[in-house]
Amino acid sequence: MSYARVAAGLLWFYCVGFGLSTIPVARYLLRHDKLPTFLGLFPMYGGRWFGKVDNGRFILLLMGFFVTTVAAAGAAWLLWNGSRIGAVFTLALLPVQAIFWVGFDLPLPWLTGIATVILIALGWTSLG
Repeated sequence: MSYARVAAGLLWFYCVGFGLSTIPVARYLLRHDKLPTFLGLFPMYGGRWFGKVDNGRFILLLMGFFVTTVAAAGAAWLLWNGSRIGAVFTLALLPVQAIFWVGFDLPLPWLTGIATVILIALGWTSLG
């Protein structure tokens, strides 16, 4: 398996885990006026943005993050198929996603982002 395909798989895992979960989190916030917790340990997406904007704007931020992860999943599909455009698109989306990682205080995506950059660099020559 090529480095680019490993990067794409990692991106899909990240997109499913962090992107798709924004939908039930937004729904929960609408219904209960608070964020759900992750295994009772901490509020999901309860970073520095939560409490600084009203719930409606916070939901818009969650949906913005969802859209960026959908775009990242599309870039991952291109990357899986050996496209340099997919690699460039993936790298271009990282700073946009990083804004959300900071705002939502998400520590794990930083690791996937760093790993993705390294894997793309290692597999660059195999991309067409």
